[in-house]
Amino acid sequence: MENNMQTVIGVRFKKAGKIYYFSPGKLEIVPGDDVIVETARGVEYGKTVIGPREVPDEEVVLPLKVVHRKATEADARKVEENHRREQEAFAICEQKIAAHHLEMKLVDVEYTFDVNKIVFYFTADGRVDFRELVKDLASVFRTRIELRQIGVRDEAKLMGGIGCCGRPLCCATFLGDFEPVSIRMAKEQNLSLNPTKISGICGRLMCCLKYESNCYCGGHCPKKAVVQEPQQGSIVATIEGDGKVISTNGQRRTATILLLNGRTIVAAWEDVVEKDPEEAAAAAAAQPAHGEKESGQPTEKRGPRRPRHSREHTGAQDHARGESEDGERKGSRRRRSRRPHETRDGQPRSARPREGQPRGERGEGEHRSRRRRPRDRQPHAAQDREEKKE
Repeated sequence: MENNMQTVIGVRFKKAGKIYYFSPGKLEIVPGDDVIVETARGVEYGKTVIGPREVPDEEVVLPLKVVHRKATEADARKVEENHRREQEAFAICEQKIAAHHLEMKLVDVEYTFDVNKIVFYFTADGRVDFRELVKDLASVFRTRIELRQIGVRDEAKLMGGIGCCGRPLCCATFLGDFEPVSIRMAKEQNLSLNPTKISGICGRLMCCLKYESNCYCGGHCPKKAVVQEPQQGSIVATIEGDGKVISTNGQRRTATILLLNGRTIVAAWEDVVEKDPEEAAAAAAAQPAHGEKESGQPTEKRGPRRPRHSREHTGAQDHARGESEDGERKGSRRRRSRRPHETRDGQPRSARPREGQPRGERGEGEHRSRRRRPRDRQPHAAQDREEKKE
């Protein structure tokens, strides 16, 4: 059974954006022509980058939307006017963000061709509650407002820049989609595993590591090598730096790694590479010695700990001190351990007398408690009062 073929053209709405397919209909369109098409966001102005060609139904999403018409000079002037409005909207949105004290960074503003919607692109560390911000922006522009949070790679694609090679960023010039890149590609190409040397300005692995990855297997890689689980306790290299594998998760195919700087991260098995024992020893030797900070200054050390005296020696000192300071100790309370102490004879001492034993009479070898001392003086006080009466 033969597959049905569709005639399509490729349209791109940004310089290095994704290519979308449309049906040319009865129009004669060549690469480089500006066209007006209808998308999910509304009517858009785009440039044809792929001419008419036949593709099977499996490669496109049916039903295909038909190109409305070719763009005119009036449409081009309207696009320029929208770019001017985008700059004004960018300044207004920054003021509103500062007024609401939101922790977000505005990256770009985009108007649709029919000015039916304004899209604000921003970055943030976490989720941001911007409902009040949307209400303020809608009251100012009187149109539909959409706030879209993007990642660091999309931010670099929108803003552009110069890479470490001295050329403009690949993602901002010709890359349409981001392809997955792993640190194993750098290992296969015998590159340095230092994150600062293989990362781009976005902080992620450079996209160019993917370009020559297939060349290192002869250009034909019918089946990828099975990724081995990192051994627990081994030293591995990650995008964040070298570290030690603490644990692994076989179901999620992730590993928990303790970095040499003290941080703990969770990385996929594909993003870690086990290092040789010699490389691991060299990495460990490069770290600051124990007891020193990263700045090279020794950490503050505590003085020697006071020696702990034996219970017999401590009890004897407390007893002697209590007899010499009778007046001062009368109304004060000391915190005492609830465990029975031992006397000099080695027998346990109890704070209370035994049952059936008078308070004044104590067993042989028992130590006199300081709490009972005021009561022991009561007989002497009574004898003094009797002498005064006589």
